[in-house]
Amino acid sequence: MMKTIFDLFVLMLFSAAALQAQKLIDAKLIFPPQDKHVHSSSMVECPDGSLLACWFEGSGERNADDVRIRGARLKKGASSWGPVFEMADTPNYPDCNPILYLDNDQRLILMWVVVRANRWEAAELKYRISTDFQKDGAPKWQWQDIVLIKNTNKFRQDLAAGFRALPETNHTWAEYAPRYEKMIIEAANDAVKREMGWMTRIAPTILADGRILLPLYSDGFNLSLVAISDDNGHTWNPSTPIVGRGNIQPVILARKSGELVAYMRDNGNPPARIMKSLSKDRGETWSPVEDMKIPNPGASVTGLVLKNGDWCLVYNDLEDGRHNLTLAISGDEGRTWPVNKIIEESAPGEGSFAYPAVLQTKDGSIHISYSWHKGKKSIKYVVFRNR
Repeated sequence: MMKTIFDLFVLMLFSAAALQAQKLIDAKLIFPPQDKHVHSSSMVECPDGSLLACWFEGSGERNADDVRIRGARLKKGASSWGPVFEMADTPNYPDCNPILYLDNDQRLILMWVVVRANRWEAAELKYRISTDFQKDGAPKWQWQDIVLIKNTNKFRQDLAAGFRALPETNHTWAEYAPRYEKMIIEAANDAVKREMGWMTRIAPTILADGRILLPLYSDGFNLSLVAISDDNGHTWNPSTPIVGRGNIQPVILARKSGELVAYMRDNGNPPARIMKSLSKDRGETWSPVEDMKIPNPGASVTGLVLKNGDWCLVYNDLEDGRHNLTLAISGDEGRTWPVNKIIEESAPGEGSFAYPAVLQTKDGSIHISYSWHKGKKSIKYVVFRNR
């Protein structure tokens, strides 16, 4: 017992030192605050050292048909972001939840969802490819297509097995809660429902062997799965569903052992906590979802494996509200998160700082973008660098 207490004490000191070493060196809005709704950003470092960011913008979200994907650049060495430009727009449909990443051939990939019939559960997943994306203005797109998720009848069987594996609850949060799980399983009988509505939020994790793990979620089924590609995004096959009660918008981090951890937003019953699941077979199957001790107010969480082996999480450290955004560091591959640092906060009702994206650039700096809403709206960008 004494050894365990000592180890925990050392870990806390290590984590505290790791966070103290992260010095905030820059913070700015990517563009001036505006009345239009702007949300759900993503960023990528280009081979030339510049940053490219994107987000969705319009008069609302799924119910606003003018929503489109916008972007901007931060050139290497520049002190401010360049002009905003258009990345994608499907006329008369909302375009939401964009993500950016570089594939195994260093091509730029933009993925997003087009919301059909103004319903999240009818969303269609689209993508664009560019090999000419480091010049001023929008990338030059060479290819555009949709991503199809072929969930077979096995999806229903996996859902049923997943719900049986979850711990029993007393269902005090709703009299009809047991029926909820039955309705989810019955919906999986419909081939259209189980193939539509899978949405992006967090950029993929690319394993050392080139396998791409694209985290997806469904507001219809209120849970997640992973689209897996072993041919650099040419084809995608679904994992088994990541089954829980309201676990959505996963981010996937890989341990040195090969085990994967998915951290997810809590869209279910109390307590409001970050949710997690594990995979021991490179993302093919996932353990029953469990609550962590870290609060989550029903808001997106993201994370990253840093170059020194530490893990970071960026999230709203609250059970209710998005008026606090926090950075946490783990020195033991996510098993404990003993210390955190507040990135931004306000009084309840006076600001919302949410839906973060995080990346670490070649120089070791940690870059974070997030939705910044204080009456007017923008995307905020902050940078932490080791002292």
